[in-house]
Amino acid sequence: MHSPVRRAIGAAATFLLAALVTTGVSAADLRIGLRADPDVLDPAQGVSVAGRVVFAAMCDKLIDTTADGKYQPQLATSWTWSADNLTLTVKLREHVLFQDGQAMDAAAVKTNLDRYRTDPISKRKTELKPVASVDVVDPLTVAIKLKEPYAPLVSVLTDRAGMMMSPAALAKQGANIGDHPVCAGPFQFAERVSQDHILLKRFDQYWNRQAIFLDSVTYRMIPDDSVRLLSLRSGDLDLIERLSPSDMATIKDDKSLKVIQGPSTAFDLISINVNHGDSANNPLGKNAKVRQALELSLDRDALNQVAYEGLFVPANQTEPVGTQFYDQSHPLKGRDIAKAKALLAEAGTPNPSFTLAVANSPILEQVGQMIQAMAAEAGFDVKIQTLESSTLAANSDAGKYQASMAIWSGRPDPDGNISPWVSCDGFLNWGHYCNPDLDKVLSQARQTTNDQERAKLYAQGVGLYLADMPFITLYHYKSLWAARNNIDGFVPYPDGLIRLQGVKKTSGS
Repeated sequence: MHSPVRRAIGAAATFLLAALVTTGVSAADLRIGLRADPDVLDPAQGVSVAGRVVFAAMCDKLIDTTADGKYQPQLATSWTWSADNLTLTVKLREHVLFQDGQAMDAAAVKTNLDRYRTDPISKRKTELKPVASVDVVDPLTVAIKLKEPYAPLVSVLTDRAGMMMSPAALAKQGANIGDHPVCAGPFQFAERVSQDHILLKRFDQYWNRQAIFLDSVTYRMIPDDSVRLLSLRSGDLDLIERLSPSDMATIKDDKSLKVIQGPSTAFDLISINVNHGDSANNPLGKNAKVRQALELSLDRDALNQVAYEGLFVPANQTEPVGTQFYDQSHPLKGRDIAKAKALLAEAGTPNPSFTLAVANSPILEQVGQMIQAMAAEAGFDVKIQTLESSTLAANSDAGKYQASMAIWSGRPDPDGNISPWVSCDGFLNWGHYCNPDLDKVLSQARQTTNDQERAKLYAQGVGLYLADMPFITLYHYKSLWAARNNIDGFVPYPDGLIRLQGVKKTSGS
């Protein structure tokens, strides 16, 4: 028989081996390559796609979406509409803590929703404008009362307006909460070095901690798609977002990597400054015929084939072709240089000039240059301005632009794809476009939960914004990620966010 000492040593060795095996899965830092540096890490103020990716690990929402675009509980366990559709009652999950140890309860939800809808710095005010009050029914129940029926509210709560932050941290930090955000998600903020990285560490008191198998996650900002891929191939990164379609073949030839594809609600567009300061005072900004001519000068199919290997879907609307709220009565027009020139002649500006701002990504710069060349054939003189993505967004929001290329990650409700860009008070309405008739149609669409009625109203809206052309939709995405083969459990979602529940990093390569 073994001596007690030898049995103790054996037991210790077994424990150590088990710990090492476990370490191969859970004691790991997941390194993610992002194309852009997020803007402010405050759900009230943030507007960037990259910010939403980071928020997905840091800030749980009241409601989440599923991989097939439906709604599912997160911080809330259920939600019900009143018979008159004027009150949404939300039941909250028990025993949820913020990352500072404070309880996440109905009072905290009220604090957050009131901040989102009333704080002067909040970009969520438009989304929550129909809310009349947020009432605490009991510690785990909130009643959101509306001024008028508002069908998109559930969808709104699946995004930043549904992210809950610690009231204690908000009281302490105020408008500077983005420097050290405190949420109720699986990973808590640790540090940020602008233009370099953001580090989050596992929150051990997370309500769903059994789904978390990582110790930390580091987001590295690498705008160049080729450099981001090289970092993945070298092992400096574990996962990269927004894989360039042209790199898919390379990855398939590398046995240490894998491509992960999924559906996407995202789309690219060109926002045009029509009424925001001096930068709008040019033919493109002041004349819809000039904007219509610009659209007719573009060959979306060529853009898609050359820049995106034909994987994306050319489109002229915010809803993807063939989906429930896509308007078939306004199909995508083909390129028509002769008609574009005729429109410019009618506008009295045969050779209009403007500057197009694009983010500092090689593939987006390529798209910008192709737009420049295509538009030149119709008579446009397009100058390209390359900016870091957060600077581009900040300049556009301040009206310091003539046209900017932007990405919208998309929302499950159609209102979230169109109203931010074209409503008179839309938080992404950089160009200050305002059409009261369009606002009226969008308001009517928000007040009914009948999808057939909503589809008819959104079709009217499509006709109005295509005539005014305050922005030009280019194409809808397909979500593309690349990962090392030792990354398991990553599930693609249409919103393009990286959810880390269930993701594991094993010791293999």
